[in-house]
Amino acid sequence: MASKKASNKKKSNPGFKKPSFKITRQQKVIFGSFLMFLGIALLIAFTSFLFNWEADQSTLGELGNREVEAKNWLSKFGAGVSDFFIYKGFGLAAYILGGLITVSGIYLFFNLKLKNLFSFWFWGILMMIWWAIFFGFFADKYTILGGRVGYEVNDYLQDYIGFAGTVLLLTFLFIAYFVIRLKVTPEMVGAFFKSKKKSISEDFKGASPTAKITSEEEEWVEKAVIKDVSTPPPAPSIPLKPEPQVEIKNAPTVPPTPAEDVQMEVETAEEEEIEDTLSKKLVKDFGEFDPTLELKNYKWPTIDLLKDYNLSGGITVDQQELEENKNTIVATLKNYKIEIAQIKATVGPTVTLYEIVPEAGIRISKIKNLEDDIALSLAALGIRIIAPIPGKGTIGIEVPNKNATIVSMRSVIASPRFQHAEMELPLALGKSISNETFVVDLAKMPHLLMAGATGQGKSVGLNAILTSLLYCKHPAEVKFVLVDPKKVELTLFNKIERHYLAKLPNTEDAIITDNTKVIHTLNSLCIEMDDRYNLLKDAMVRNIKEYNVKFKARKLNPEHGHKFLPYIVLVVDEFADLIMTAGKEVETPIARLAQLARAIGIHLIIATQRPSVNVITGIIKANFPARIAFRVTSKIDSRTILDSQGADQLIGRGDMLFTQGNELIRLQCAFVDTPEVDRITEFIGSQKAYLDAYLLPEYEGEDNGTALDIDVSERDKLFREAAEVIVIAQQGSASLLQRKLKLGYNRAGRIIDQLEAAGVVGPFEGSKARQVLVTDMATLDQLLNDDD
Repeated sequence: MASKKASNKKKSNPGFKKPSFKITRQQKVIFGSFLMFLGIALLIAFTSFLFNWEADQSTLGELGNREVEAKNWLSKFGAGVSDFFIYKGFGLAAYILGGLITVSGIYLFFNLKLKNLFSFWFWGILMMIWWAIFFGFFADKYTILGGRVGYEVNDYLQDYIGFAGTVLLLTFLFIAYFVIRLKVTPEMVGAFFKSKKKSISEDFKGASPTAKITSEEEEWVEKAVIKDVSTPPPAPSIPLKPEPQVEIKNAPTVPPTPAEDVQMEVETAEEEEIEDTLSKKLVKDFGEFDPTLELKNYKWPTIDLLKDYNLSGGITVDQQELEENKNTIVATLKNYKIEIAQIKATVGPTVTLYEIVPEAGIRISKIKNLEDDIALSLAALGIRIIAPIPGKGTIGIEVPNKNATIVSMRSVIASPRFQHAEMELPLALGKSISNETFVVDLAKMPHLLMAGATGQGKSVGLNAILTSLLYCKHPAEVKFVLVDPKKVELTLFNKIERHYLAKLPNTEDAIITDNTKVIHTLNSLCIEMDDRYNLLKDAMVRNIKEYNVKFKARKLNPEHGHKFLPYIVLVVDEFADLIMTAGKEVETPIARLAQLARAIGIHLIIATQRPSVNVITGIIKANFPARIAFRVTSKIDSRTILDSQGADQLIGRGDMLFTQGNELIRLQCAFVDTPEVDRITEFIGSQKAYLDAYLLPEYEGEDNGTALDIDVSERDKLFREAAEVIVIAQQGSASLLQRKLKLGYNRAGRIIDQLEAAGVVGPFEGSKARQVLVTDMATLDQLLNDDD
């Protein structure tokens, strides 16, 4: 009956069908063969990688380029997977992974039980991790032994439990593997050695005595416990044929006499000291590497070098002005039937923020549209309405103060926010509306874009940024690359050339004013960036901060090219001029640096007074999330720099908006005058300095000399047209050809060199235009026809 009920119960749900994940035999054969050959391919690639990994490193970034060849036995596939699993992964322990894949293929191909396979994978992965950590002890000297995973995990363990603790942990895991996986216990080990000892004893016991007994054998006999005369003596010195032993029934059984332990002298070679332990020993003996040691007596500029413009000690609050503005705002809004429930005033150095809470039911857009009406009622310039204020349930109305307070550079430098800022590159930009010092980290921006009309505080803002870094960073920690097309804004920083500035080799002035040198410097910075990334790759770190920490801990060998890396800050004062004269030759390296240079400590600060879309292009804007806008002349310029309006409503004289990709913050830029910068640079420049400025990698441009262009057949297609332009204008300059023929700088320079070789223009004369040697078109035609 019970079975019948059960069958009826099953039939009651005919729509249910148990899912099946069983694969067919054919699928097992196909998938098994694939895994088997894949595992073999991995083992072949790994083996080839041990011999060719250094040669194939340069091809890893160009795996899609068919012209690039790899030396691995499995070509680019082998180089790529080997680099991923060995160099970036588990080192030599990756062979276990290849073996596991091969064994999996065998199990599927021959239709073996998969229960054991799961056990293989579980314990295989654990052993792969164990061996990677173990080889991590030697990864500093032999990079591919433990791979990046083994090295980093080993380094992490040593940071927390030390070298001895890491060794003990690995030993414990090794014992646990033998006990759990191989079922090995101490009793089994003891029994194994006991059986070995017993077999040795029986070998000694089984030999026949000789007529002559040595003194050593007599001593052995005296020590032995002899219970019967029939016990055979010890084996003689000369081995003889063993005789059969006679069993005596009436005599007591004599237990086997244990063989005497042979004293053995064990000599072990001293283990080579691994590099990590060596680095700790060096740190213990000499301390961490100090990059400031060469200028150990360097003194930071004092606060007295800066002028205090606000002797009264703070912002003077004009209560009457606040009351008048409040009444005007309330009355203006009331005229448009907008009732206010609450109003609050926050007085800043140049602007007062009035926060209002409208009555329920009032639309925010209605208040936003009254911006011009409120400005008319207050008779003030630069009214800005924030509707609503981010993070608050209020609407903000910013009204300029009638008597603005100067925010001195001295006040922001002396503030605790700047003095105790735990930042890599702190910048004290000024003070907010709530009169709080505003400090940001340039290293996290990571690049800064500045714009503003002429005379609105842009150059003062650049000086404030540079002054902030001079007050907090040692010359060994940061270097400046200064580009000043105006030739007058940044000249004061020439005094600190051998302390803080970086320049190209074989150049006199560190501050760059010539467009040709700008192009060379930007390309040189790209080379510096690539070199630094190679150092980071060899050190197995991700950014400059981790690299320098590792170098200070003496874990990186200077003999292998490693060195302390200072931050490099590129400052361009007038970017629009560079774009007009050089175009893509400037934009391309700037965009490349902006995209890649953050991790290796190169940061860009670009300023322009013309924030138009052909100057600040989409590529540049995408990589400059941090932006500063001083007052601009139109809403279009404001949207170009900030992606929103507001910069056109500023009042000038250092009033600015700052954004780092989220909300806009209104600040009053700190004021630092030229005499103050002069005193600071004079104070630094008078101290002991390095032998030279920080030298960037040498860059060879495409337009070097005229000797290559003497051949007539190598002349540019626009050579004759360019010659006519030069002769008609009687001005031998590359910039003229750029404008007239719409050429790039390099091509125009090559044509000028060809014209010099042809005798149309004279030699290079520095900043002056070349002399035109041909006076009219007839002479030019005759000269060129003779050449042809």
